[in-house]
Amino acid sequence: MPVVLYLLALAVFAQGTSEFMLSGLLPDLAADLHVSIPAAGALTSAFAAGMIVGAPLMAILSLRWPPRHALLAFLSVFLVVHVLGALTTSYPVLLATRVVAALANAGFLAVALATAAALVAADAKGRATAVLLGGVTLACVAGVPAGALLGQAWGWRSAFWAVALVSAPALVAILRWVPAGRAEDAPGVRGELRALRRPRLALVLLLGALVNGATFCTFTYLAPMVTEVAGIGADWVPAVLALFGIGSFLGVSLGGRIADSRPRLVLAGGGVALVCGWTLFALTAGAPVVALVLVLVQGMLSFAVGATLISQALYAAVGAPRLGGAGATAAFNVGAALGPWAGGLAIAAGYGYRAPLWVSAGLAGAALLVGLAAHRVAVSER
Repeated sequence: MPVVLYLLALAVFAQGTSEFMLSGLLPDLAADLHVSIPAAGALTSAFAAGMIVGAPLMAILSLRWPPRHALLAFLSVFLVVHVLGALTTSYPVLLATRVVAALANAGFLAVALATAAALVAADAKGRATAVLLGGVTLACVAGVPAGALLGQAWGWRSAFWAVALVSAPALVAILRWVPAGRAEDAPGVRGELRALRRPRLALVLLLGALVNGATFCTFTYLAPMVTEVAGIGADWVPAVLALFGIGSFLGVSLGGRIADSRPRLVLAGGGVALVCGWTLFALTAGAPVVALVLVLVQGMLSFAVGATLISQALYAAVGAPRLGGAGATAAFNVGAALGPWAGGLAIAAGYGYRAPLWVSAGLAGAALLVGLAAHRVAVSER
């Protein structure tokens, strides 16, 4: 894999850290800005909304930009708004910086996915995707806990400064290694939109939203589940979250190795395993040892399947590389928003903290059924 992919993954790591790090900074941030905890929590919601809207919007905006210019522009904006966020004393200004950061993040990821696919051989998109998504999983393992530790030591603003600092080396890498290209090399909005009409791509994006919804439905409520259902002490929650992150990193790494040569094996086998795993997790969540094993296993399976679906979206989006990457980014963020919402509804309905596991099993089951139905249709049409 080209060295530049690993430096682009460093930027993705910084962006993933930024997206999730506020969970460990809310009390300090709320007190400093004189707002309520729910208001501080809205900063995370604003980021998620910006990612969903920003992925297609920023991809379309940058279609006529060479990849190097687009990556530099999006990453520069992302870095600058984190500096502004670290300096501001105004909650509305901070809220605005989170929205702009999400728009820049979405645009960067869409272009980075297309660029990664263009920098490798035609049959290596899965491995290139895995390298980039490794930045997201490492953010869960190391970035978010590190942000929380920085916040405890030097205040929440230090985490924003750290994100800006980590983003800087990727700017140098983009200038040095990403080909300049030419604006006229882009197929244009109409060309990419025509290429996006393929039913296969729509199916892959739907599957991505369902699988990621299942993943983040449980991940969002993992802390109360392991303390209230599994009986694991609250002091161990960071370790449990890190265990899920380790599993996700292993899943992206291992899935990336075979996603190009055997995608059906990963998707079919992984899909069945996900449904069985979430169901088993729901049934045995009260057993601490089993719960810990399944946290690792389900994190690995979820991201192996999810990363493979992203690479398949890039394969399906021939002729629409940026909007294909944007569609994958938006679909997975839709899942990341809808999954926790569905899990929250189940908890609010009185089904307890085990309920998100059943919702995850249902979402994974729906993805498996959709995939099987699509496969049968494809076979019958041959």
